[in-house]
Amino acid sequence: MKLIADTHTHTIASTHAYSTVLENTKFAADIGLSYLGITDHAPDMTDAPHWWHFENLRILPDELFGVKLLKGIEADLRGFSGELDVTNEQLSSLSWVIASIHRQVMPKGTIEQITAAYIGAARNPYVDVIGHSGLVAYPYDYDAAVCEFARLGKLVEFNQGTFSSRPASAENCKKIALCCKKHNCRVVINSDAHFAYRIGQTPDVFAMLHEINFPEELVINADLTRFEAYLAERKRRINALT
Repeated sequence: MKLIADTHTHTIASTHAYSTVLENTKFAADIGLSYLGITDHAPDMTDAPHWWHFENLRILPDELFGVKLLKGIEADLRGFSGELDVTNEQLSSLSWVIASIHRQVMPKGTIEQITAAYIGAARNPYVDVIGHSGLVAYPYDYDAAVCEFARLGKLVEFNQGTFSSRPASAENCKKIALCCKKHNCRVVINSDAHFAYRIGQTPDVFAMLHEINFPEELVINADLTRFEAYLAERKRRINALT
Protein backbone atom coordinates (compact mmCIF):
# COMPACT_ATOMS: atom_id res chain seq x y z
CA MET A 1 0.00 0.00 0.00
CA LYS A 2 1.25 3.48 -0.89
CA LEU A 3 -0.25 6.76 0.29
CA ILE A 4 -1.05 9.56 -2.13
CA ALA A 5 -2.04 12.02 0.61
CA ASP A 6 -1.22 12.82 4.21
CA THR A 7 -4.12 14.83 5.56
CA HIS A 8 -2.96 15.40 9.16
CA THR A 9 0.21 17.44 9.61
CA HIS A 10 1.28 20.36 11.77
CA THR A 11 3.42 23.43 11.18
CA ILE A 12 5.26 25.82 13.50
CA ALA A 13 1.93 27.60 13.98
CA SER A 14 1.40 24.84 16.58
CA THR A 15 4.45 25.61 18.66
CA HIS A 16 5.23 21.99 19.56
CA ALA A 17 5.78 21.35 15.84
CA TYR A 18 8.98 22.26 14.05
CA SER A 19 8.52 22.81 10.29
CA THR A 20 7.02 25.44 8.04
CA VAL A 21 4.38 25.09 5.33
CA LEU A 22 7.11 25.27 2.70
CA GLU A 23 9.28 22.64 4.42
CA ASN A 24 6.34 20.29 4.86
CA THR A 25 5.13 20.68 1.30
CA LYS A 26 8.60 20.28 -0.18
CA PHE A 27 9.10 17.01 1.68
CA ALA A 28 5.63 15.83 0.63
CA ALA A 29 6.62 16.52 -2.98
CA ASP A 30 9.93 14.72 -2.54
CA ILE A 31 8.19 11.53 -1.42
CA GLY A 32 5.58 11.70 -4.17
CA LEU A 33 2.44 12.77 -2.34
CA SER A 34 -0.33 14.40 -4.39
CA TYR A 35 -2.12 16.08 -1.45
CA LEU A 36 -1.05 17.48 1.91
CA GLY A 37 -3.33 18.55 4.73
CA ILE A 38 -2.27 21.54 6.84
CA THR A 39 -4.18 20.87 10.04
CA ASP A 40 -2.82 22.83 12.97
CA HIS A 41 -4.42 22.63 16.39
CA ALA A 42 -7.61 24.59 17.01
CA PRO A 43 -7.68 27.49 19.49
CA ASP A 44 -8.56 25.62 22.71
CA MET A 45 -5.29 23.69 22.66
CA THR A 46 -2.65 25.19 24.91
CA ASP A 47 -0.20 26.28 22.20
CA ALA A 48 -2.58 26.57 19.27
CA PRO A 49 -2.50 29.49 16.85
CA HIS A 50 -5.02 32.30 16.97
CA TRP A 51 -8.08 31.85 14.76
CA TRP A 52 -6.58 34.35 12.31
CA HIS A 53 -4.08 31.66 11.28
CA PHE A 54 -6.94 29.53 9.93
CA GLU A 55 -8.85 32.45 8.47
CA ASN A 56 -5.74 33.54 6.59
CA LEU A 57 -4.98 30.12 5.11
CA ARG A 58 -6.81 31.46 2.06
CA ILE A 59 -3.68 33.37 1.04
CA LEU A 60 -1.78 30.13 0.45
CA PRO A 61 -1.73 28.82 -3.10
CA ASP A 62 -3.82 25.75 -3.82
CA GLU A 63 -0.69 23.92 -4.95
CA LEU A 64 3.00 24.04 -4.05
CA PHE A 65 5.79 21.96 -5.62
CA GLY A 66 3.08 19.98 -7.43
CA VAL A 67 1.32 19.07 -4.16
CA LYS A 68 -2.28 20.19 -3.67
CA LEU A 69 -2.95 21.76 -0.28
CA LEU A 70 -5.88 20.97 1.98
CA LYS A 71 -6.25 24.04 4.19
CA GLY A 72 -7.65 22.58 7.34
CA ILE A 73 -7.73 22.26 11.11
CA GLU A 74 -7.57 19.69 13.88
CA ALA A 75 -10.56 20.78 15.92
CA ASP A 76 -11.05 19.75 19.55
CA LEU A 77 -14.04 17.98 21.02
CA ARG A 78 -14.85 19.75 24.27
CA GLY A 79 -18.25 18.41 25.33
CA PHE A 80 -20.25 15.21 25.48
CA SER A 81 -22.63 16.31 22.74
CA GLY A 82 -19.77 16.60 20.26
CA GLU A 83 -19.23 20.34 20.62
CA LEU A 84 -16.07 21.63 18.95
CA ASP A 85 -13.87 24.59 19.83
CA VAL A 86 -14.64 26.29 16.51
CA THR A 87 -17.96 27.35 15.03
CA ASN A 88 -19.50 25.95 11.87
CA GLU A 89 -19.19 29.40 10.33
CA GLN A 90 -15.44 29.24 10.92
CA LEU A 91 -15.20 25.66 9.64
CA SER A 92 -17.04 26.60 6.45
CA SER A 93 -13.95 28.41 5.15
CA LEU A 94 -11.71 25.32 5.46
CA SER A 95 -11.20 22.40 3.10
CA TRP A 96 -10.41 19.65 5.64
CA VAL A 97 -11.65 19.18 9.22
CA ILE A 98 -10.41 16.61 11.72
CA ALA A 99 -12.26 16.27 15.03
CA SER A 100 -10.06 14.89 17.82
CA ILE A 101 -10.01 14.48 21.57
CA HIS A 102 -7.07 15.94 23.48
CA ARG A 103 -6.77 15.65 27.25
CA GLN A 104 -5.91 19.35 27.48
CA VAL A 105 -9.42 20.22 26.29
CA MET A 106 -11.86 17.33 26.73
CA PRO A 107 -12.99 16.15 30.18
CA LYS A 108 -12.96 12.43 30.87
CA GLY A 109 -16.31 10.69 30.86
CA THR A 110 -18.09 7.38 30.76
CA ILE A 111 -18.04 5.11 27.73
CA GLU A 112 -21.56 6.31 26.95
CA GLN A 113 -20.54 9.97 27.19
CA ILE A 114 -17.48 9.60 24.96
CA THR A 115 -19.51 7.58 22.44
CA ALA A 116 -22.09 10.36 22.33
CA ALA A 117 -19.34 12.94 21.92
CA TYR A 118 -17.78 11.21 18.92
CA ILE A 119 -21.14 10.58 17.26
CA GLY A 120 -22.16 14.18 17.89
CA ALA A 121 -18.97 15.42 16.24
CA ALA A 122 -19.46 13.08 13.29
CA ARG A 123 -22.94 14.51 12.74
CA ASN A 124 -21.40 17.92 12.14
CA PRO A 125 -21.56 18.30 8.35
CA TYR A 126 -18.21 20.10 8.23
CA VAL A 127 -16.29 17.30 9.96
CA ASP A 128 -14.45 14.94 7.62
CA VAL A 129 -12.39 12.81 9.98
CA ILE A 130 -12.60 11.36 13.47
CA GLY A 131 -9.00 11.75 14.58
CA HIS A 132 -6.81 9.29 16.53
CA SER A 133 -9.68 7.93 18.62
CA GLY A 134 -7.91 4.95 20.20
CA LEU A 135 -6.99 6.94 23.31
CA VAL A 136 -6.75 4.75 26.41
CA ALA A 137 -8.22 7.46 28.66
CA TYR A 138 -11.27 7.97 26.40
CA PRO A 139 -12.76 4.57 25.55
CA TYR A 140 -16.06 4.46 23.70
CA ASP A 141 -18.42 1.93 22.14
CA TYR A 142 -16.33 1.33 19.04
CA ASP A 143 -18.87 -0.84 17.24
CA ALA A 144 -21.84 1.48 17.72
CA ALA A 145 -19.88 4.60 16.88
CA VAL A 146 -18.14 3.20 13.81
CA CYS A 147 -21.48 1.96 12.49
CA GLU A 148 -22.74 5.55 12.72
CA PHE A 149 -19.54 6.98 11.20
CA ALA A 150 -20.04 4.68 8.23
CA ARG A 151 -23.68 5.67 7.87
CA LEU A 152 -22.70 9.35 7.90
CA GLY A 153 -19.88 8.86 5.40
CA LYS A 154 -17.21 10.03 7.84
CA LEU A 155 -13.61 8.82 7.85
CA VAL A 156 -11.84 7.16 10.77
CA GLU A 157 -8.19 8.09 11.13
CA PHE A 158 -5.29 5.88 12.13
CA ASN A 159 -2.05 7.79 12.45
CA GLN A 160 1.58 7.06 13.13
CA GLY A 161 1.71 9.60 15.93
CA THR A 162 -0.55 7.35 18.00
CA PHE A 163 1.78 4.38 17.68
CA SER A 164 4.90 6.48 18.28
CA SER A 165 3.68 8.65 21.16
CA ARG A 166 0.85 6.62 22.70
CA PRO A 167 1.76 2.95 22.11
CA ALA A 168 -0.74 1.82 24.76
CA SER A 169 -3.45 2.89 22.30
CA ALA A 170 -2.37 0.37 19.67
CA GLU A 171 -4.73 -2.38 20.81
CA ASN A 172 -7.69 0.01 20.78
CA CYS A 173 -6.75 1.08 17.26
CA LYS A 174 -6.87 -2.53 16.15
CA LYS A 175 -10.33 -2.95 17.68
CA ILE A 176 -11.54 0.19 15.92
CA ALA A 177 -10.04 -0.97 12.61
CA LEU A 178 -11.85 -4.31 12.94
CA CYS A 179 -15.11 -2.39 13.44
CA CYS A 180 -14.35 -0.34 10.33
CA LYS A 181 -13.78 -3.57 8.41
CA LYS A 182 -17.06 -5.00 9.74
CA HIS A 183 -19.12 -1.91 8.87
CA ASN A 184 -17.33 -0.95 5.61
CA CYS A 185 -16.34 2.36 7.17
CA ARG A 186 -13.77 4.27 5.18
CA VAL A 187 -10.50 5.21 6.85
CA VAL A 188 -7.61 7.57 6.29
CA ILE A 189 -4.00 6.81 7.20
CA ASN A 190 -1.98 9.81 8.33
CA SER A 191 1.28 10.70 10.00
CA ASP A 192 0.15 13.44 12.42
CA ALA A 193 3.61 14.77 11.63
CA HIS A 194 5.03 17.54 13.79
CA PHE A 195 8.25 17.61 11.74
CA ALA A 196 8.56 17.53 7.96
CA TYR A 197 10.55 14.31 7.68
CA ARG A 198 7.76 12.37 9.41
CA ILE A 199 5.20 13.22 6.72
CA GLY A 200 3.88 10.14 4.94
CA GLN A 201 5.73 7.78 7.28
CA THR A 202 3.19 5.31 8.70
CA PRO A 203 4.88 1.89 9.12
CA ASP A 204 3.10 0.89 12.32
CA VAL A 205 -0.32 1.73 10.89
CA PHE A 206 0.43 -0.33 7.78
CA ALA A 207 1.56 -3.25 9.96
CA MET A 208 -1.61 -3.13 12.07
CA LEU A 209 -3.89 -3.05 9.03
CA HIS A 210 -1.92 -5.84 7.36
CA GLU A 211 -2.25 -7.99 10.49
CA ILE A 212 -6.06 -7.86 10.32
CA ASN A 213 -6.19 -8.14 6.52
CA PHE A 214 -7.87 -4.75 6.24
CA PRO A 215 -9.34 -4.10 2.77
CA GLU A 216 -7.30 -1.52 0.91
CA GLU A 217 -10.39 -0.24 -0.91
CA LEU A 218 -11.56 1.29 2.39
CA VAL A 219 -8.36 3.37 2.68
CA ILE A 220 -9.29 6.53 0.82
CA ASN A 221 -5.78 7.98 0.61
CA ALA A 222 -4.21 4.86 -0.87
CA ASP A 223 -5.61 5.68 -4.30
CA LEU A 224 -5.83 9.05 -6.07
CA THR A 225 -9.16 8.34 -7.77
CA ARG A 226 -10.70 7.20 -4.50
CA PHE A 227 -9.37 10.23 -2.64
CA GLU A 228 -10.59 12.73 -5.21
CA ALA A 229 -13.98 11.00 -5.25
CA TYR A 230 -14.21 11.71 -1.51
CA LEU A 231 -13.27 15.37 -2.09
CA ALA A 232 -16.07 15.63 -4.69
CA GLU A 233 -18.47 14.00 -2.22
CA ARG A 234 -17.36 16.49 0.43
CA LYS A 235 -17.96 19.40 -1.91
CA ARG A 236 -21.50 18.22 -2.61
CA ARG A 237 -22.17 17.84 1.12
CA ILE A 238 -20.96 21.35 1.91
CA ASN A 239 -22.73 22.91 -1.06
CA ALA A 240 -25.99 21.36 0.10
CA LEU A 241 -25.75 23.44 3.29
CA THR A 242 -25.98 26.77 1.45
